[in-house]
Amino acid sequence: MRADILAALNEECEARRAAILVTAIPDGSQRLVRESEIEDDPLAETLRKQLASGKSGIVETGEGQAFLTVQVPPPRLVVVGAVHISQALAPMAQATDLDVTIIDPRTAFATPERFPGIDLVAEWPDDALAGPVPPLDRYCAVAALTHDPKIDDPALIAALRAECFYVGALGSRKTHAARIARLVQAGFGEAEIGRIAAPIGLDIGAVSPAEIAVSILGQLIAAQRGPRPGAPA
Repeated sequence: MRADILAALNEECEARRAAILVTAIPDGSQRLVRESEIEDDPLAETLRKQLASGKSGIVETGEGQAFLTVQVPPPRLVVVGAVHISQALAPMAQATDLDVTIIDPRTAFATPERFPGIDLVAEWPDDALAGPVPPLDRYCAVAALTHDPKIDDPALIAALRAECFYVGALGSRKTHAARIARLVQAGFGEAEIGRIAAPIGLDIGAVSPAEIAVSILGQLIAAQRGPRPGAPA
């Protein structure tokens, strides 16, 4: 690999931006396509599909076979609320290779005993996201599960501003209507607020915390495999 391509690839990796290295199999020539450049590339449709899959592989092009090396930032899930649903959701999410962080200022809930092996941050979301938790980005998912606007709202606002690929919030339609009013007051428009999955999770008739966790993870994975907010359509 040429030094300039390697340097550019490393730069995209450090900035948590996706990129695809295109290697022409007939002659071994290589070029790097950043996510922001995909729509202007001759292989745009193929690159979009490969990026959505998150997997590298051989594809057919008009000039022969090419190997696409897909570099996608590791997906992260930030759960706001150390609640029963979170106890079921966290290990499930880890099993799908999500890096999980749970934020909850209530130290009686955010304990290692309740969440073994999970990154816990016992701070208010606005403090946590400005400090110990890495900045949110388009390769992050946020699930707000406390029912408490003082805890959930700051995280939702941060997630929308960061264009996280998935934003979900627990609560009834009545609760969400009140949430919408607060977000409008905070300056968000209809399209931005419409990105929040609320009530959170797929409609599978889930009742128990574990079932709700399954519905959330399923919805998150569907969003993960689709186009990301702000990405080329």
